[in-house]
Amino acid sequence: MGALFSVCTVGQLACCFSSAACSLCSCCPSCDNSIVTRIMYSFMLMLTTFVSYVFTTPWVEEKIKEIPFCKYGSGYDDLCQKAVGYLSVYRIMFAQTMFFVIFCVLMINVKSSRDGRGALQNGFWGPKFIVLIALTIGAFFIPEGQTFGTVWMYFGMLGGFFFILIQLVLIVDFAHGWAENWIERFEETENKAYYAGLIGFTVINYGLSFLSIVLFYKYYGLSGCTEQKFFITINMLLSVALTVTSILPKVQEAQPSSGLLQASCITLYTMFLTWSALNNSTSDTCKPDIFKHDGKSFDTQALVGLGIWFVCLLYSSIRTSTNTQMSKLTMSEHILVKDNSNDGGERGTNYGTENLDNEQDTVAYSWSFFHFMLSLASLYVMMTLTNWFKPDEVLGNLHGNQASMWVKMISSWFGVAIYVWSLIAPLVLTDRDFSR
Repeated sequence: MGALFSVCTVGQLACCFSSAACSLCSCCPSCDNSIVTRIMYSFMLMLTTFVSYVFTTPWVEEKIKEIPFCKYGSGYDDLCQKAVGYLSVYRIMFAQTMFFVIFCVLMINVKSSRDGRGALQNGFWGPKFIVLIALTIGAFFIPEGQTFGTVWMYFGMLGGFFFILIQLVLIVDFAHGWAENWIERFEETENKAYYAGLIGFTVINYGLSFLSIVLFYKYYGLSGCTEQKFFITINMLLSVALTVTSILPKVQEAQPSSGLLQASCITLYTMFLTWSALNNSTSDTCKPDIFKHDGKSFDTQALVGLGIWFVCLLYSSIRTSTNTQMSKLTMSEHILVKDNSNDGGERGTNYGTENLDNEQDTVAYSWSFFHFMLSLASLYVMMTLTNWFKPDEVLGNLHGNQASMWVKMISSWFGVAIYVWSLIAPLVLTDRDFSR
């Protein structure tokens, strides 16, 4: 990752993010096409996320009210109010989701960049932004009633659920890659700093997880909050179980690189999902005053969720996957870019670019699945910006959503199951070679 940033300098990436298509930008000569394209699509989603957030701020709402049509006409009850608050987030992210769904369908079964659809995937960035803007404008003319907000909320919860699982896969891959890299460096250099770092970060992760559990019981597990106590207890027990599983002798024999660092990362992520779920409870008596939300503003939990989303999105865009056993067990080879740098890619032969097209023989990642992942990421952002709350009967307001609490809890259980499966699969499927 560091090597990539050293090659693709800030100035080069700034040029890639300009109005010119990155594939036509001669200042991106050192970046593989597969990496640059993913960064551009991720940038598009990040830009849309920023715009969505801006439209939820009180400042924009006040400016909208000052428009003559909204101030003196009868439009504020309809068109003007659609342009602010949770409805604006729903509409903007609806357009972004549809954009990625369209590309997901268009890129099905692409085998290499020599396919005619390669130019559409890796170029034409100006027209792509125009299409996205047109979809966004069109989304603001979708009739509301209460139907659009309610129905799209359920789509958002389902998409958010699946993206949480993808985030878990990325975190598992990151944790395993981190541990393997530092263990390898420790064995090569015998520098104890790497060994101390592994222990230190493991202790920090478990320390934060333990502190979280204590605070959960103190502020959410109050008298009468049986459901909250159940969630806290079950996820605590699952975290203990995955920790024990990761250091079992048979697991260590099958996967020597597995250990407590990976388990601590998954445990900490599970605690975050638990905290996020508890805050979505409809019972104000079972959460602290600071998280008794008014349904109109951005809160701490959403900020942390967006931070994790941003890191995972950036990681999935620039991380190069290797064909390892863990990559196959977590299915991250379908998400991350494969290293095709030695596959004989040509420089300057496609779309008039000087960057290396490393996908002329075979694609470095599933183009269709990548767009599918970004469509799920768009839904996750939509739910995060609206705090996973449910649209109220009063236009522009949100309130607690019991369904979203269950979605987050179930996703945390699925996440633990995915990690445990990545540990025990070689022991269960003994007739299968995961190293190929």
